[in-house]
Amino acid sequence: MTLTDAPTVPASTADERARRLTEAGAAWAERIAANPSAADLTYTVTGQGAGSVASEIRAGKHRFIVDEPAALAGDDVAASPVEFALGALISCQIVVYRLYAQALGIVVDDISIEAQGDLNVTKLFGIDESGRAGFSSVRLVVSLTGPESAERYDELRAAVDEHCPVLDLFANPVPVSVSLA
Repeated sequence: MTLTDAPTVPASTADERARRLTEAGAAWAERIAANPSAADLTYTVTGQGAGSVASEIRAGKHRFIVDEPAALAGDDVAASPVEFALGALISCQIVVYRLYAQALGIVVDDISIEAQGDLNVTKLFGIDESGRAGFSSVRLVVSLTGPESAERYDELRAAVDEHCPVLDLFANPVPVSVSLA
């Protein structure tokens, strides 16, 4: 799937976004107050091998393809798993920036983020077992536009850093269990 084939995201005004964020926050607060266990969510995503090394991923009603470039035995028909991981980090950051901008009364006119991740493939290919298989470092450059002071945007960044679920996945070990069926 190319970007031109991707679903179109509906346009949203700042007022519409503010209304939706406020309503969602209030609804979750009410739901959790009535039943604290409602805060505990479990996400289920499934995948099936396709092509050379690609995967067809299903998440709820959504389907997407993950592949590798030819240099990593793929057909290069979609972004790679590590690119999707960086994309997940970016998209989560954007959500949480908007959520906390609304909560803190900080105006953000526009937001864009670039992520870079450093990965050495020697462990992936069994050439050198001493390093990490995953990213050795990840860098985010967040670009915000709006009328606020640098101090207010720093306050927002601190709130996002503290509350972004995918940033937490990258920054902290997460227990993972693997079983072979």
